[in-house]
Amino acid sequence: MDLPPPIQTYLDADKKNDGEALIQAFAADAVVRDEGQTHVGRDAIEKWWRGAKAQYHHAVEPLDAVQNGDAVNVRAKVTGEFPGSPAVLVFAFRHRTGEITHLDIGA
Repeated sequence: MDLPPPIQTYLDADKKNDGEALIQAFAADAVVRDEGQTHVGRDAIEKWWRGAKAQYHHAVEPLDAVQNGDAVNVRAKVTGEFPGSPAVLVFAFRHRTGEITHLDIGA
C-alpha cells in the first residue's frame, strides 16, 4: 500500500507504540475525531492516543486505502480489548505539506 509519508508514519508508529513519532506526524493545529470526541492540537491528540492505547491495547492492520487529493481513507482491522473486537474501521485522513491535519475514525 503506497500511502503519503505522514499517514505511513502514523500507522508505523501506532504499530510500534511509538507515541513520539506518531504525534510528530500531525500538524500543530490538527484535529482528531474518535468515539464522539474531538481532540485539537498535538497535546490533546497525544493524550487521546496514549489513553486509547492504555484502555484498549489495540492494534491497527490496514486493509486498503483510497486517495483523493489530500484525503486518504484507510480501511483497517482494529483488534483490541473492546466489545466487537476485531472491528473494521475507516481512518479518514487529510494531510498537507507532510503533516496530518485531520483524522476521523469511524465505522
